[in-house]
Amino acid sequence: MKSFVIGDVHGRRRQLRSLLEVLPRDPQRDKLILLGDLIDRGEDSPGVVGDLVALQRETPAHVVVLRGNHEQMLLDFIERGDATWLEKGIGSDDTFEQYTGQKASAVEDARRLLREKMPPEHVEFLRSLPLYHEDDYAIYVHAGLDHGKHPRETDARTLLWSRDIDFFKHYRGKTCVFGHTPTPLLPLLGRLGRHGIYIFNSAIGIDTAYNSEAPLSCLSLPDFVLYQVAPSGKQEVYHLHHSFTEALRSILSGLASDYAP
Repeated sequence: MKSFVIGDVHGRRRQLRSLLEVLPRDPQRDKLILLGDLIDRGEDSPGVVGDLVALQRETPAHVVVLRGNHEQMLLDFIERGDATWLEKGIGSDDTFEQYTGQKASAVEDARRLLREKMPPEHVEFLRSLPLYHEDDYAIYVHAGLDHGKHPRETDARTLLWSRDIDFFKHYRGKTCVFGHTPTPLLPLLGRLGRHGIYIFNSAIGIDTAYNSEAPLSCLSLPDFVLYQVAPSGKQEVYHLHHSFTEALRSILSGLASDYAP
């Protein structure tokens, strides 16, 4: 059995569908895990949610979808009227218009309209999403852990929102795969190689960003094969043990030249 772990989708339905087609996954045996932030920014957030509702319904024991901070903000908006989700830069304007066919106006009007237009099964699906998952290979969270604590001992805000340099650089517990922080913003030493994900000690970051060229990434465990699909449709596959070797050679070569007489 393998675990296929996908980073932040952010509404990129075409890329997600292409990535799922690339994966050599046995739906009845292998596990599919998504790290949250399914919505906002991309071309079809409702389509992403709908696809995952259907996938999980087909094989519920083999499809795990985590809650990200963007799903939490949407739920807080629907349930409590918290307008954080509507703030500029979140990307909610795209999601709101995709669900309602309109642009958001006054907060209460926007809340009422979204509650009317968003399919109830989508809301219930987002409410059902767990904050973490664990299997034999790793712990999976959206954002990070609190000083190496197990997720069950970590508060929800940390699991959803944290960007802790101590976790990125010093975490040495059971392998933890996370998203949330785009890998170009993570410490340089963990980004060696051409693959674009972050691996340092026991922390593995696979949110390979959201822009016109950024790939959507999936890491397969325990074999450490990385599958990526770019917005153009270009596909890449990296056998990361080879990448580690190349990166190590590069470091050793650099050290040798630094100390050459």
